[in-house]
Amino acid sequence: MKYSDIDSRKNAFIFELDDVLYPEKDYLFQVYYLFASLLEYTELIDAKETTDLMVNAYNTQGKDSVFDYIKEQLNINEKYRQNLENLLITAKLPLKLLLYANMLTLLQDIVVDRKKIFIVTNGDPRQQLNKIKQTEWHGLEKYLTTYFADEIMPKPEPDVIDQLLKQHNLQRREVLMIGNSETDQLCAGACGIDYLSATDFL
Repeated sequence: MKYSDIDSRKNAFIFELDDVLYPEKDYLFQVYYLFASLLEYTELIDAKETTDLMVNAYNTQGKDSVFDYIKEQLNINEKYRQNLENLLITAKLPLKLLLYANMLTLLQDIVVDRKKIFIVTNGDPRQQLNKIKQTEWHGLEKYLTTYFADEIMPKPEPDVIDQLLKQHNLQRREVLMIGNSETDQLCAGACGIDYLSATDFL
């Protein structure tokens, strides 16, 4: 799907961030690398081995299980959990985060057509802001308005979208949400706005 396939009456577009505009693993895997480097420095554990274990845990068990997995595999101290949690929020990445190519094109087409772009993202606002600051936006950042849903009420609750519509004087029929999860789909349904899956564009 391309921008030209979308109903031309849509005047505002709401995106989630992770796995919609960019692959979340691109952020997490760089954090794992930084954490592994810390462990190598403090505990003399091979950084590549740690990174590989963390990536494997992410791929097989999910991101919430990563520390528990390496703690068991490498017998590392529980105190390092806090180090990883802090890095996940504040990490200065070695490399910029890159948008999905099709999403970059979509955002550029929306801007050229003078329509509004919003990012409405769940998750720790500090972490989500850190990701946004380290994304290569190709000059699009000045056209983005961001809402951190957790500061109001996490999606799928409709509160953040209702506030957005009111603040920007938007009608529900002119808004399209693009997400990647049942949470986003339920939120759009609760708000009475149209929804498309990011996979339609990727």
